[in-house]
Amino acid sequence: MTSTAFRIGGDLSVRRLGFGAMHLPTEPSSARETSLAVARRAVELGITLIDTAYLYGGGANEELLAEALHPYPDGLLITTKVGVAQSGPSGEWKLSGRPEVLRDQVEQALRRLRVERIELLQLHRVDPQTPLADQVGTLRDLRTEGKIGRIGLSEVTVDELDQARRIVDIASVQNRYNLLDREHEPVLMACEAAGIAFLPWRPVAWGESGARAEVAAVAAELDATPTQVALAWLLGRSPVILPIPGTARIDHLEENLAAERLHLTRAHHDRLDRLPEPAEGSAG
Repeated sequence: MTSTAFRIGGDLSVRRLGFGAMHLPTEPSSARETSLAVARRAVELGITLIDTAYLYGGGANEELLAEALHPYPDGLLITTKVGVAQSGPSGEWKLSGRPEVLRDQVEQALRRLRVERIELLQLHRVDPQTPLADQVGTLRDLRTEGKIGRIGLSEVTVDELDQARRIVDIASVQNRYNLLDREHEPVLMACEAAGIAFLPWRPVAWGESGARAEVAAVAAELDATPTQVALAWLLGRSPVILPIPGTARIDHLEENLAAERLHLTRAHHDRLDRLPEPAEGSAG
């Protein structure tokens, strides 16, 4: 029986199937009203893990979630990410892991989310221009100051994860991973061995037609959708995987959550496991 819950950092219990807020429109319009309704419906349906980031609209996505959900119900975790900033006359987004930038983005996230502490704060990307020890060390200091509860990383290699763990406890990793894209399989295995939550972004993606046909065939056998099959496969792949599918539609949200009740047999898993060639070596 696949567990539906996971304790991030060993103590913060969440429902494994979460929600990625990136796709929610934030501009003042009827689309924004729909976004608010989707976020509220997610919580009504029992989702306890919502993922956002400063990058999503320069903080507008964080403000949207606060408008929709604050005061937050007990047990709801909104995790956000820092480490990407706009710079130059064109306002281009670039990696920025300088300590002063990370500190400022955390302070702004606290304000926008209307909280005194961010229970899970993730480094959106490792900035190659700033020593990893400085980036992770800054987040460690913010945790000591009580502004962060737990620290996560995103798009890291096994080596970067190891380096970071020598500096501070890492509670989560958010890398690209799905049924047809397993480049970061070594990172997932490292997280599983250490009990670290693995939040796959882009958890549903479709590749070449043959693979799509095989997923569709399994879906037809189970009277489910291909998306539900892909999410159910992730939940069965490893107990540390916490998928965060995103959508701006309530019907898709409800479809995604129904994947939790979908039972893939061992034979189904074997067929799906064979689709892509497993990645070898460290993640890129």
